[in-house]
Amino acid sequence: MEGIVQPHNDALVISVLVNKFKIKRVLIDPRSSANIIRRRVIEQLGLLNQIMPAIRVLNGFNMACETTKGEITLPINMAGTMQQTKFYVIEGDIGYNALLGRPWIHLIKAVPSTMHQALKFPTSEGIKTVHGEQQAAKNMFAVEESVTTAMIPEWINGESAK
Repeated sequence: MEGIVQPHNDALVISVLVNKFKIKRVLIDPRSSANIIRRRVIEQLGLLNQIMPAIRVLNGFNMACETTKGEITLPINMAGTMQQTKFYVIEGDIGYNALLGRPWIHLIKAVPSTMHQALKFPTSEGIKTVHGEQQAAKNMFAVEESVTTAMIPEWINGESAK
C-alpha cells in the first residue's frame, strides 16, 4: 500500500495501450458484465470503420439504459501482455474513456483490488502487477471546494431554522 493516499475509497483506474496509443482513465469494474468504450475514443484512434453493427441495451446501476452504437475488438496491451478484447461502443459521456468489466478480468485471470489500487494477473513470465492511477480516480468525480462551518446553513448543523 506504499504510495497510496489514505484513507481512500477510490475506484481502480488505469491506462492501457491500444495500437501504441495510451488510453487514460480506464475503469476496472468487476460489477460490469460488459467491456465498454466511448465512441469518441474510437474516433481518436481512427478506427470508426472497424465498429461492427451490434445493437445492445446496457443497464446501469440505476437502471438507466444506454443503447450501444456497435462493437469493436481491440488489442489491449497490459504490462506487455496482449489480449484481443471486445468492447461495446457507446456515445454518452460516462466519466471515463473505457470500462473493463468481468469479460476482460476473467479473460486475463486478473485479481483487481481497489483497496491496494492494483491489478494482478498471471503470465508465462510470472505474476504481473499494474498499479492504479489514484490521482486520476480522484479527479474523475472529485468535489474540490471545501466549505467552512460558518457557511453551512444552521439546519444542516442540527440547529432549528429560525
